[in-house]
Amino acid sequence: MKVVLFAGGVGTRLWPLSRKHTPKQFEKIIGDKSTLQLAVDRVSPIFKPSDIFISSGMMYKDILHQQLPQLPKSNFILEPEMRDVGAAVGFSVAVLEKIAKDEPFIILWSDHIVKNEDLFRNVLVVVGKILEKHKDKIVFIGQKSRFASQNLGWIEFGDKADEVDGVPIYVFKSLHYRPDLDVAENFHASPHHAWNPGYFGTTPGFLLSLYKKYAPKIYEILLKIQEAWGTDEFENVVKKLYPQIEKISFDNLILEKIEANDGFVIGADLGWSDIGAWESLKEALSKNELDNATRGKVTVNDCKDSLVFNYTDQMVVGIDLDGVLVINTGDVVLVCPKNSVPKIKDLVKSLEGTPHEGLT
Repeated sequence: MKVVLFAGGVGTRLWPLSRKHTPKQFEKIIGDKSTLQLAVDRVSPIFKPSDIFISSGMMYKDILHQQLPQLPKSNFILEPEMRDVGAAVGFSVAVLEKIAKDEPFIILWSDHIVKNEDLFRNVLVVVGKILEKHKDKIVFIGQKSRFASQNLGWIEFGDKADEVDGVPIYVFKSLHYRPDLDVAENFHASPHHAWNPGYFGTTPGFLLSLYKKYAPKIYEILLKIQEAWGTDEFENVVKKLYPQIEKISFDNLILEKIEANDGFVIGADLGWSDIGAWESLKEALSKNELDNATRGKVTVNDCKDSLVFNYTDQMVVGIDLDGVLVINTGDVVLVCPKNSVPKIKDLVKSLEGTPHEGLT
């Protein structure tokens, strides 16, 4: 079994820590390693270095080699430019299909927290066992919901279909992305819904067949890229053809179109959190909503539900903060309410073409 870790996003919602040239997945958000390094460490006990692949951008090639010297350089699948996740997944699966058409592989993301690592690895092993018997399926991994999130995707599943190594396997029904609050509350209360971390396993041959079925134009380009993989012409072929692929999300391109009988679901409490935004990082680090989350030289007095991260040698002091984010990176200090995080992306965009563009 192989695994592909996706590490190509810019991560604007974690600005000013995450920048274009050093996105969030390469930064030490938690502890002394980047989230990408932590993600590789998380799977290394069950995957050999030769079976761990990284999907990212060509502009991050040097960072990748520096942070992950244990991985073969041929395992870095590098986009010449960002074309959204539909293209990135297609690129990776075309490469894997040439290497191992029917060998199970798992797609994971490099900017998440998974606290229950032993359970997580056990689930990955179970996914591989399912796919050894069902090569024409997608096995989704769901996280038991902790609250009625409107910002995450949800998986709906039906009756129990099987059990492997004590892990129940459920019939897949449908995916729902960012529901309204009332719908999210119903999902949270339902025993047949879970958060969708975007983790799933399948075989390269089956997933590429879905591209052929639902995105034939992209499929034809992927075949040409696949043919060039491993040759001296590969880099030139990718640079020429990859920009021709439509910019579209993987969910819109493939997942929203698959049939219910194409999938299974494993639901588990993995301790998973998407830390792609400051408010979600705060939720992941706090035992309860009113707790504060701090990093670096920070003192907080009479504060609650706030995140104060200081990446400098200065002292940052917060008094009477309630639901506030304070991020100090040395060249930028961001201060805003937690619920204003969606505005960060527009703020960063407004800096383009100004004397402050270098801060983006």
